[in-house]
Amino acid sequence: MSPVLEVRDLNVSFNTPDGVVQAVRGVAFSVEEGEVLGIVGESGSGKSVSVLAAMGLLPRSARVTGSIRYRGQELLGLTEAELRSLRGGKMAMIFQDPMTSLNPVLTVGFQIAEAVETHRPGTKRDAALAKAAELLDLVGIPNARERGRQYPHEYSGGMRQRAMIAMAIANDPDILIADEPTTALDVTVQAQILEVLETVQEATHSAMVLITHDLGMVAGVADRVSVMYAGRVAETGSVFDVFAHPRHPYTLGLLGSLPRLDQAGGEQLVPITGSPPSLVHPPPACAFHPRCRFAQPVCSQETPLLRPIEGTAQRSACHFAEDMEAVPTP
Repeated sequence: MSPVLEVRDLNVSFNTPDGVVQAVRGVAFSVEEGEVLGIVGESGSGKSVSVLAAMGLLPRSARVTGSIRYRGQELLGLTEAELRSLRGGKMAMIFQDPMTSLNPVLTVGFQIAEAVETHRPGTKRDAALAKAAELLDLVGIPNARERGRQYPHEYSGGMRQRAMIAMAIANDPDILIADEPTTALDVTVQAQILEVLETVQEATHSAMVLITHDLGMVAGVADRVSVMYAGRVAETGSVFDVFAHPRHPYTLGLLGSLPRLDQAGGEQLVPITGSPPSLVHPPPACAFHPRCRFAQPVCSQETPLLRPIEGTAQRSACHFAEDMEAVPTP
């Protein structure tokens, strides 16, 4: 059986006055039925661009090559009308900023009902509004029917994000892409949104791709994780394997820069030195080598492939992935 979403050798570039930005370079991942894939990395690593390419939402200036398949159907090359029939129906996305994603002059309930009517022709308006109220109730909006008659500016940030989730699941999508769904929300609301996402997945049985900076969120929600750096996948595997036994120095650095709740306090965080590279002129070979404390001459001469690590279910794009086993995990 084909994965719900399968991306192979994806490359995305943009022409800019400074040169060609190589935003995504040879990225590959897949998501199975009912699975949650977390994609993590620093800003500019290519996380969001990868999923926007999968949804066909990149600007026309983007040059996209490779393969993106939904249940075996190739998406690259489809017309806008063909993509629109999938988006919001079989494939749905929760965007980072709900305030700019929701229409400020339409009620929240009407916007959700409109999504239902678009992908279910023949649905009457009253039935669509009732469905919208049901969805708002599912994601934890109190007094859902009355709240559905309100406008986005009358909602708090957390409620707007819940409304976006309700709209995304309006047509029981096969795959749900959440692009940093807890950005700009306080810690308490973030935890509530995570509970909503878990509830939604249990209710819809959809596959999910979760884009985030928050490793704790991935640890709590995802089944597998892909770590991206400078437009490439640096490491991928199950959440437990990658977090407990990282096989790439970048993953090790991300984990080492996080505070620990199980420590007595006073321990020093270990930041990753340097800054993310320019994607107009990325470093040669392994893009992480200028910041890597384990770098050897070969790292600046040969590009490491994303390869299986013997004896594990992980894949790593590091020449010395096997040696990482001896490095203490943060």
